[in-house]
Amino acid sequence: MATPPRRPTNPMAAAEAAFKPVKKPAPPIREASAAPNVRELVSIRIDRAVLDHFQEDGPGWQDRINDALRQLVAAKPRD
Repeated sequence: MATPPRRPTNPMAAAEAAFKPVKKPAPPIREASAAPNVRELVSIRIDRAVLDHFQEDGPGWQDRINDALRQLVAAKPRD
């Protein structure tokens, strides 16, 4: 039969250790892409009707979505 583990000699120190806040590491600072017009892999949710619209012309639908978004960004006035 295995013996149960011994209790710590100082219960106060054991309690403080159990409830000591955990220090979370700071999130890494995300730097902008070094080269302009570099594409990044992302995951987004798009309505099925929008996806069907861009996919109906076949391959290249992701480029067409990117072009449409680029035109939208270019048309937006800067603050």
